[in-house]
Amino acid sequence: MAKSTASKILLSVPAFILLVIVLLTITAPLISPYDPDVQSLADRLQGPSAAHLLGTDALGRDTLSRVLHGGQFSLSVALITTLFSLLVGTVLGLLSALRGGWLDEIFLRINDLLLALPEIVIALLIIAVMGPGFFTMVLSVGVVAWTPTARLVRSIAAQALSTHHVEASKHVGASRWFILRHHVLPFVAGPVLAQAALRFGLLLVLLGSLSYLGIGVQPPQSDWGSMLAEAQPHAIRSPWGLLVPGAAIFLVSFCVTLLGNRITHVLGGNDVLYIKTKAEAHG
Repeated sequence: MAKSTASKILLSVPAFILLVIVLLTITAPLISPYDPDVQSLADRLQGPSAAHLLGTDALGRDTLSRVLHGGQFSLSVALITTLFSLLVGTVLGLLSALRGGWLDEIFLRINDLLLALPEIVIALLIIAVMGPGFFTMVLSVGVVAWTPTARLVRSIAAQALSTHHVEASKHVGASRWFILRHHVLPFVAGPVLAQAALRFGLLLVLLGSLSYLGIGVQPPQSDWGSMLAEAQPHAIRSPWGLLVPGAAIFLVSFCVTLLGNRITHVLGGNDVLYIKTKAEAHG
């Protein structure tokens, strides 16, 4: 009972924090006290006050308003990149496991090569060639972000396809689509969902790093990474400019990672166990 209660808390608390952050960013145009781009040099680098709850930046812009609006860009780019990488990774992983042979061997070698390269290095190269922007950020990170998911899906799908009940389905003339839908996808869904949560947190940090380096989002658009870069020169006089967007990135990444770990434990382990059980039952 105690273990079950602890598990529910580990799921509910991060989920509640994420829900609050997402709702705040979605409703930013309605609840922001100021226009995030309006400058007021007379109010620059102020601390928290009744007029500015989280202070102001070096140009007198309200930090709270900028964090709320910047979160829209940070979370949306991370979400789109995560979905893109999961879609590509899942399709390629399933195709590799189903086809096998030389196609599977080529896939494994390409996957190993891309996994060996740091994602941020590939992203920097692509952005250097294509220039910064929303589409470039998604493309530069998505090019290699699919590799962990593809390897995971390929491994689980290959394990599911090796069971005796799948062999029996093949002998009675079941199509590949039938086998994929009934014998593979149910086992892949849980681990992929867990992978999505874990990858979202990592990609949020990676995209924030690109913006921090000045090659991600471009003015007047802002996100949490660019806010960190703008606030760094004034960190001693006005630390709020660093603390607020930094805390936002940390909270989202931490909460999503906790959820991903719990989903991995609850769903991923059960799926693998179920595959083994089915294999033994038909052995």
